[in-house]
Amino acid sequence: MKKFLEEFKEFALKGNVMDMAIGVIIGGAFTAIVTAFTDDFITPVISIFGGTEFGGKIPLPGPEGNAILWGDFVSAVVNFIIVALILFLMLKGMNKLMNLRKKEEEAEEEKEAEPTKEELLLTEIRDILKNK
Repeated sequence: MKKFLEEFKEFALKGNVMDMAIGVIIGGAFTAIVTAFTDDFITPVISIFGGTEFGGKIPLPGPEGNAILWGDFVSAVVNFIIVALILFLMLKGMNKLMNLRKKEEEAEEEKEAEPTKEELLLTEIRDILKNK
């Protein structure tokens, strides 16, 4: 049991897990912002052009109060599309930055791998002295 707790502690306190937890919290807050944006801005604009009440529902036969809330569903789909698009753009940007950084590091490694003019000259002098 002690080993299990130690392993769990090591897992829980790793940087990746903490970063993921922060990401989930920020994601929840971001989703709330997107939901408010959709409900308060996009839905009314779509209603103007669509000519229908966007928050509508279709009553179902049977007990009163049963209905299909199609407006809520469409709002959820719009929220998902906005969140997915923004996440896609963020990941695309991050990948681009990571690739630029990787290319810079590779160029720096190549620069370091190439001998300088002084090193080449010293190597030639060494070789000449060896041959004498």
